[in-house]
Amino acid sequence: MRAEDWEKSKELRLSALSDPVAPIAFLDTYESASAQPDSYWQERARASSEACSVITFVAEAPDGTWDGSVTVLVELPDSGEDTVFGGTPAVPQTHIVGVFVRPEARGNGLIQALFEAAIAWSWGLSEPRVERIRLFVHEDNGRALSVYRNAGFVPSGLTVAMPDDPMAKEYELELVRPAG
Repeated sequence: MRAEDWEKSKELRLSALSDPVAPIAFLDTYESASAQPDSYWQERARASSEACSVITFVAEAPDGTWDGSVTVLVELPDSGEDTVFGGTPAVPQTHIVGVFVRPEARGNGLIQALFEAAIAWSWGLSEPRVERIRLFVHEDNGRALSVYRNAGFVPSGLTVAMPDDPMAKEYELELVRPAG
């Protein structure tokens, strides 16, 4: 994503938040996101375009619209910052969030290509050298769980309660850096 792509980013995010599984897939709502000023969307795109601690990969259709995206956050043990679900990571890691592909673009390998890009970027970091890649999936989001398992992610054993529904769980899935 480039900073000047903020309008496409905003449109895709609002489309994602309109998806029927959005309430269990995103820690945001359409109402909240659509109320944000343009400066919010411009800052999100700028931060991702700098590719320091966050990067967003997008799949662009031939007509220039965005069909999907995946965002990768860098999480460091000594950063002094808590991760998305709290706590400090034990090793340098990346965290995949914001996974979405438009319904009309599903089933053609697009999500696999986005995951390949996110994984390659994570393993390609030299400073810090990432030891694992993680993501969270809601216990009722079978569609996403299938995609993540197909990408090689396995349960880490960690579960967290959803912030807005403590009875619902999110499972952490991970890819650990191959030895060697």
